[in-house]
Amino acid sequence: MKPLFIAGPCVIETADILDIVAAELVRLQRTYDLDVYFKASFDKANRTSLSSYRGPGLDNGLQMLADVKAKHGLRLLTDIHEAWQAVPAAEVVDVLQIPAFLCRQTDLLVAAARTGKAVNIKKAQFLSGKDMQYPVEKARESGAVDVWLTERGNSFGYNNLVVDFRNIPDMKMFTTRVIMDCTHSVQRPGAAGGKTGGNREFVPTMALAAKAFGATGYFFETHPDPDHALSDGPNMLRLDDLETVITSLL
Repeated sequence: MKPLFIAGPCVIETADILDIVAAELVRLQRTYDLDVYFKASFDKANRTSLSSYRGPGLDNGLQMLADVKAKHGLRLLTDIHEAWQAVPAAEVVDVLQIPAFLCRQTDLLVAAARTGKAVNIKKAQFLSGKDMQYPVEKARESGAVDVWLTERGNSFGYNNLVVDFRNIPDMKMFTTRVIMDCTHSVQRPGAAGGKTGGNREFVPTMALAAKAFGATGYFFETHPDPDHALSDGPNMLRLDDLETVITSLL
């Protein structure tokens, strides 16, 4: 199976940033014949602090994503947090993503599945790979044909995540498309004074380890200037480094 790459900024900040990242993804897609999806969130509903930037919201965010598709021709992925968001999001994007914290929310899974779009379910930080059988069954029994799973580490508190790479072959029992979230897995949740920290220097080796365990896709949040990003900067990959990481996986 050809590897799939999902990449883009954590949250929609400005049209210029979306354009810069999208243009680089198009270049990489053409250079290496990649299977690419552009990802950005219109709302980050689970930020650590009430004062943290969440994004432009559903209407403005979807319009900005639609502009990316119209200009660059990239397929799109975004996450939804409430069931009512599924239908309007599906009118714009190609893949609906279920956030890790919400992967057991039946109404959300059902709503996403009923749109007919591919559904990417991120494994919760509190579940094992084998536990993901049941979210997959909910989605498929509700009409989803194409269901993906994404590994993003497990939390034991204490502002850290641990990745058990056995989750990848475990989840491949339920779907052939198992993706490694190489940037969220290096987060340090809540470890940066009311916001999430991270260790982006480990992103390349997270990706290679996932490949060794049979991952069939890779998820990279990337930004031209992650140290000044409005969300998840410490764990996002610098856009200039994305090509090197991708070529290491091909």
